[in-house]
Amino acid sequence: MTDRLYYTDPYLKECDAVIERVDEREGRIAIVLDRTVFYPTSGGQSFDTGTLGSFDVVDVVDQEDGTIAHVLNANSGTTHDVAQDFSPAHPSRSEDLRYAAGHTVHASIDWPRRFDHMQQHTGQHVLSAAFERLFSVPTVSFHLGAEASTIDLAREVPPRDIAAAEAEANRIVWEDRPVTIRFATAEEAAQLSLRKPSAREGTLRLIEVEDFDLSACGGTHVARTGAIGIVAIGSFERFKGGQRVEFFCGARALNRFRAMRDTVGAAVRLLSVSADEVPGAIERLQLEMKDQRRAMTALDADLARYRAGEFAASAEETDNGRLVLRAVDADANGLKALASAIPAHPGYMVVLVSTAKPALVVVARSEDRSVQANQLLSALMARFGGRGGGKPNFAQGGGLDASPETILDAARTMIREG
Repeated sequence: MTDRLYYTDPYLKECDAVIERVDEREGRIAIVLDRTVFYPTSGGQSFDTGTLGSFDVVDVVDQEDGTIAHVLNANSGTTHDVAQDFSPAHPSRSEDLRYAAGHTVHASIDWPRRFDHMQQHTGQHVLSAAFERLFSVPTVSFHLGAEASTIDLAREVPPRDIAAAEAEANRIVWEDRPVTIRFATAEEAAQLSLRKPSAREGTLRLIEVEDFDLSACGGTHVARTGAIGIVAIGSFERFKGGQRVEFFCGARALNRFRAMRDTVGAAVRLLSVSADEVPGAIERLQLEMKDQRRAMTALDADLARYRAGEFAASAEETDNGRLVLRAVDADANGLKALASAIPAHPGYMVVLVSTAKPALVVVARSEDRSVQANQLLSALMARFGGRGGGKPNFAQGGGLDASPETILDAARTMIREG
């Protein structure tokens, strides 16, 4: 069983440890030590990173036998070298790292990452306790993410109560209360006022925020609440019948504030308004955009009718009707509007192709024409690729791999051949 030094001193950054064995885990080398400063993924908190000798630690795993596996950035193909060659018999192979059972290695964690996790995890204890104390709302789960952390509450809480819990959590932070570690048997813990009863047996590790929270927890925490810095709630939403609350502590809260400051500052400059006027200015812009879209839709319709008349007037006269075969600089909606307007009069067969590649194709016909639009489109796609479909009077497709002229020539031939 690995001695977890972080259990009693989460501020310990490094140690020397004896290698107990070298394993393989998912294609990588995993080292088991007699003791460690590395925290494994557990209880919603991510693992520590750092180094063992000259190797980077890329994962830390809490194993069923009570040991902790330190997964290295070295693949299992070098396991023989690690286990056998890095030994006293081959000292030149490694001056700083001898991965063989019974030999000593230096372990060092990434301290900024660890301290960030300590801030977030302790902040979670305080925030969860605030919801519990003020509104009797328990936390059902916690996740410490790379950029933000979340707690899931057992039920929804209105915005005013969320603000109140946030204020209460920060009161505890700014009072700089001690955060202590102690151990108790499961029987002893059952007699204590734990925020959440523990189902674990044996000796429990308890984290206490003075006169505010007592929880069974194996994670790493700061020594005083003042080190949390601040607890800032970023967002909240309904989640599985309860509520998910996103929050930021310490440096993460500062980074989020900086991002928001920069975003609001840019909006202020672009909109030429003060910060508190930004929401109203955006709302006015949205209303103006809606009005402009309606006006543009009307203009597009007028333009489509005009161009459709122009195309119809220059149609090719054939035995199978008047053919409108055009390459048009338009998107799918523009092609559809044009093609739909022409067959309102009898006698027309329309094929419009986009000038952009891969080509968009729209086929339409008047009711009195025998050539079916969907069949003509299928024939074109069989020859030039693409996907699409439609009905006898109208069909559209895209992804045809040919020039507009080639597609239109093929369509002309198919229509004339009936």
